[in-house]
Amino acid sequence: QVQLVESGGGLVQAGGSLTLSCAASGNIFRINGMGWYRQAPGKQRDLVSSITSGGSTNYADSVKGRFTISRDGAKNTVYLQMNSLKPEDTAVYYCYARIVTSGPSERTYWGQGTQVTVSS
Repeated sequence: QVQLVESGGGLVQAGGSLTLSCAASGNIFRINGMGWYRQAPGKQRDLVSSITSGGSTNYADSVKGRFTISRDGAKNTVYLQMNSLKPEDTAVYYCYARIVTSGPSERTYWGQGTQVTVSS
């Protein structure tokens, strides 16, 4: 079994910063990619940022220049440093990981979600 455990969400004023963490554990052979989605009330879940095993990153246009994704391969952990937060960043943030376990196929696993609330 594989688990993803997130931490770091909370309430912050506009212009502030938060760092989210997501640690994967369990029967992991290889992690091919990790990242973050977010879902605001009444809206679909959208990709925020992703990072490959080789370190290539991708960001939604709305967070470019403000958010930074990073990864610690030894700890199977992905981080999302969020600066200059805006009220529109308010959402539940979900981490994901594309993981190969004992079999040949890759599967996507999800964290439980962490609430980020930005007050104006």
